[in-house]
Amino acid sequence: MKKVFAVFGDPIEHSLSPVMHNAAFKALGMDCTYHAFRVSKENLKDAIKGAHAMGFGGLNLTVPLKEEALRTVEPDPLAAVVGAVNTVDLKDGMRGYNTDGIGAEKALVDAGVKIEGAKVLIVGAGGAARGIGFQLASDGADVTIANRTPERAMQLADDVALAGNVKGCGLERLDDLIASSDVLINCTTLGMHPQVEATIATAKQMHEGLVVFDIVYNPLKTKLLTEAEKAGARTVSGVMMLVYQGAEAFRIWTGVEPPVEVMKEAVMGALRT
Repeated sequence: MKKVFAVFGDPIEHSLSPVMHNAAFKALGMDCTYHAFRVSKENLKDAIKGAHAMGFGGLNLTVPLKEEALRTVEPDPLAAVVGAVNTVDLKDGMRGYNTDGIGAEKALVDAGVKIEGAKVLIVGAGGAARGIGFQLASDGADVTIANRTPERAMQLADDVALAGNVKGCGLERLDDLIASSDVLINCTTLGMHPQVEATIATAKQMHEGLVVFDIVYNPLKTKLLTEAEKAGARTVSGVMMLVYQGAEAFRIWTGVEPPVEVMKEAVMGALRT
């Protein structure tokens, strides 16, 4: 019997997780299929329990469900500390994990970024910011989380501060924050299809030598990355974070080593069409 996997989110039309995971299953000859479902925060509990009752193999969760999932699943120690879940294993109960941090870490390392000692500015304070902030602070980065609601950023910083040096603030001093940063990471949905002209910062606010990482991957080159190139900054696409966090989820669900290059090519191919 075919095993079903899925991603839940709201919105969900932009997700390339089905393309990526179905390519991996096909490459390995696994009798599995992966689908996307639009699920609101209010319906998440019922959706996860329903997937478990129907024998799904596992789930991914995206905006805005990562924190809400903690009300339903049993988080592993990392997800519990981070306070967000993006992967749910349904083999034995409903176990929650967070693979966002490791996905972001691997994407930055791939791009030649030395994380230890780097001054990292994360814009946004949602589930992805939680996972990434915790991971990079654990790796020795000096992390600042900035959000349009300062209280939310400061609360998140307090939540993940046990991992290392993390502080939170508002966006009123964004120019100064960017000027003093080595790495800028967009953890908001600004710039995501179809609102492709939105950006957290412009070329005038960025500087040469800055590394700009946008976790938005659709479109492939976001407005933020285009502006970063104008400023002479180095850019890191969200595609590799998607691939690496997806590969880690694949391992959790199946116990099988994922075909990372196949997953990457599937995503890149979909974005080029």
